[in-house]
Parts: sequence; structure tokens; C-alpha cells
Amino acid sequence: MERQDRKAAIAEYRERKVDPGVYALRCTASGEAWVGRAPDLATIWNRLSFTLRQGTTPQRALQEAWNAHGADAFAFEVLEVLDAEELGLGLGRELKKRHADWVERLGAMAI
Repeated sequence: MERQDRKAAIAEYRERKVDPGVYALRCTASGEAWVGRAPDLATIWNRLSFTLRQGTTPQRALQEAWNAHGADAFAFEVLEVLDAEELGLGLGRELKKRHADWVERLGAMAI
């Protein structure tokens, strides 16, 4: 990749719109669910699946379920997308609030 093309790709990545929000990871085999929040929902599944495949996720129960049932038993679901522009500086607080609400609503474990 030429330097100019690389710079253009980096600039395009930085300018992309990110969608913060709350997501769920469900194990279809056991019925367990984990709920997390992320500043960029488009990239969180890649990070989660990588740490699970490597066996390095800090959530022990999630890693044990992944090891027991395999990757095919898991489903990633976006539960709620928040508007970062509308929330402004209150985004972090609102993400925490919505995360706690979804954990309680689904009876899930928090990530």
C-alpha cells in the first residue's frame, strides 16, 4: 500500500460514524446471556471473539461456556444504539445506565 493510499484509508477510518450502545452475547446451548456496552458496536464483536478464541477473556463464566459449547453456540445481538451527538458529554453515564437496565431486564451477567 502506498503512503498516500494509507493516509487516505486512515483518514477515512477516523471520519467514520461510530455507534455506541449495548449488546448481548447469548449462548444458545445453555440459555445464558451476557450484556455489555461499547463505544463502537461495529468493532466489539471482533474484539470479544478474539479474546474468547485465545482464552483470555476476563469473564470466567463466559469463557467456560465458550469452551464447553463452542463458537457456533453463541449469538451476538445489538440491544440498543445510542446517539452520541445527542447525548454529548453524558454519553458515558447514559451507556452505564442503559447497560445496567438491560442486565436487569434480561437477567444476564454483565460484561
